[in-house]
Parts: sequence; structure tokens; C-alpha cells
Amino acid sequence: MLQRLFIFLLIFLILPDIYLYFRFIVKLTTKCWLRILYWFPCILLTMGITYLGYFAKNIQAEQQFQLVIGWFSIFFFLFTAPKLILALCTLVGVPFHKWLRWPRTPFICTGLTLGLISIIIIIYGSFIGRTQFDVKEVTYTSSRLPQAFDGYRIVQLSDIHIGSWHGNVSAIQKLVDLVNQQHPDLIVFTGDLVNHRTVELDGFQEILTGLKAKDGVYSVLGNHDYGPYYHWKDKHAEAENLSDLKQRQAAMGWKLLNNEHDVLKQGNDSIALIGVENEGEPPFSQHGDLTKAMRGTEGMFQILLSHNPTHWRREVLPQSNVDLMLAGHTHGMQMKLGNYSPASYIYPEWCGMYLEKTRGLYVNLGIGYVGLPFRFGAWPEITVLTLRR
Repeated sequence: MLQRLFIFLLIFLILPDIYLYFRFIVKLTTKCWLRILYWFPCILLTMGITYLGYFAKNIQAEQQFQLVIGWFSIFFFLFTAPKLILALCTLVGVPFHKWLRWPRTPFICTGLTLGLISIIIIIYGSFIGRTQFDVKEVTYTSSRLPQAFDGYRIVQLSDIHIGSWHGNVSAIQKLVDLVNQQHPDLIVFTGDLVNHRTVELDGFQEILTGLKAKDGVYSVLGNHDYGPYYHWKDKHAEAENLSDLKQRQAAMGWKLLNNEHDVLKQGNDSIALIGVENEGEPPFSQHGDLTKAMRGTEGMFQILLSHNPTHWRREVLPQSNVDLMLAGHTHGMQMKLGNYSPASYIYPEWCGMYLEKTRGLYVNLGIGYVGLPFRFGAWPEITVLTLRR
């Protein structure tokens, strides 16, 4: 991947440095060693891109390699983003200064301020934000809900991406403790337990076994759980990996719903909990069979677990009577400022509750991360969903 981005990254890195060097550095100092020192970060980052892109282990899905790329990317943006912002702000000020005689200072100060803010966001999101678990209280109201389920509490987790937590067992233990403190009636997990391989669960499986709810823990598969982004030796190895994941979830006490359903009972009332395998928009995998999963639940209040929120408009709304769908997948692109996220350009429904009349979709922002070890605004989410009549 870095090979394909190599030229773009070099442009992103070098052009702002060249501009700022001639715009500021040569005017601020005549000392040769300071001018040379200015280029050190650029030289080191260029060497890093070259090494990772062309000489490092060329297996994109290897856990350690992915972690190295992730942290290198953080430091890359930490040094380049502020310079790019400052360069753009000063360039914007050029025509105003030339033709309107506006002073350059406001544009420079704006660039410096925004650059400093970008540094703070990157540092906070990388070292604090990715473990800043956010317990969100959400209510879904429906007149179709059986009386006995009024006040029923569901904790939703999604997108743990356990391979990204390598070396940080305490964070996952904190997650489990926070979930259990909510005293849920039910825990559901809406896919992407691993990044690539089931062995990522080593060291975490026993901790995740500690998740407890009165009616148990249910899960579905996400696109990453099938291992499509790993360079498998053959199809048999890929199938064995998925089989191992299913066995481990069973050993953890999680009930995996693969295009099937279960009936939850409260007193004399019952609701249907339906789960489909990943049903994503291309190029994401499509293994779901909603018709099969729903068979036998006609007339019941239905909750659907489906990893990808695009499934809601593609099939769930037009072809079913599902009352509430729970999804994940988007991560909010791991970046959210107020109500804005780059995820909104890709997913019509990317965070929180969406309603079509009385039918709802809730999109959980997920727990883990893919690529960059970073979250800002789109904090790792524990959803506590209360059902009401």
C-alpha cells in the first residue's frame, strides 16, 4: 500500500517544507547548521517511507508490520500536517497582501494556531483518545415492543479489532469492567472482532470471556473476521482461520448468529434477535441471508444485528419489517469534530440513531481502530440501549 502512495506522500511531505524553507527559514537565520537541521525530519521521514514501502516485510497483514506502519503514520502526520496548514494559510494570504495590501501577520498567526491545534489533536487522539471509552445511553421507543421488555437494557459493542490492542491488555480489561458495570440484560457484538487472524485473540480471549449479561452475549461476523486482507497460503488456511474464530467465540460463551435467530423471553413475552453474516456494499464481502435468518420470526418484535449499516437501506428497510437494526463498521473514520466526520461522505448513516417512522438503525462507532492508532471525537463506544414502549 505504501508503494502505491509513495509519490503522494513525498509530495505531501516535501512541497510544504520547500515553501516554508524559502518563505521563512532563510530569512530567520543565516546559520548553516540551523538550515540543515530544519531538513532533518523531512529526510528521516523520507527514509522511513522508502524503507517501509520497498524494503520492509512485504506482507501487509502481519500484525507487527501493521503496528509499525500505524505508528510511523502518526509521526508522519505529526510533522507534516502543521507545516501543510501553515503553508496553505500563508499562500492564501499572498493575493490579499499583494492586491489589497492586507498584512501577512493574520494569515501567519492563523496558520500557526491551526497547526498547533492539529498537533494537539494528533497527540491526544493517539495517546489518550483511542482508550477513552465512551458509555453512551440511548433509548429506542416502539409501541410494538412487548410490555415485559419495557426497560430492557442492551449493551452493544462493535469493531474491537483485537489485533490493534497488542500489548495493551489493561485497556480490554477496562472495557469488560465498564460493560459489566452497566448490568445489561443482553450484550451484542456487531462484528470485526479481529483485524486479520484469529490468533490475535491470544492473551485476550480469557478477558473477553468475562463479559456477562442476564441473557448472554450474542455476536455476528464483520468483514475483517473472514480474513480477506491477509495473504493466506491457500483457501484451506483461510477457512481454518474462520472456523477457529467461530470455535473461540463459542468457548468465550458468545453465541454467534450466522444467518439465524434466537428468541429472547421475558415473562410471557418474547422478541426475536436476528443475526446475519457480513452484508456489505461492494467491495466488502456479502455473506448475509436475511430471509433465512428471519424465517420463523414473523409478527414478532425484531432486532437485527448486521455489521454494515448500508445493509439497512439496501435490504432491511425495503424487504423486511425489522424494528431495530444494530450495526458498526464505520468507526466514524476515527475522527469526529462536533457532528462532522469524514465518514459522512461515505456512509449515509455512520453514527448514532436513525429513524424511518418507527423503525430504527443504531450505528456504534466501535472500540478499536484500523491503520492509525488514533481516535479523536469518535471515541471508542459502549452503547447502552434501553428499549421503551
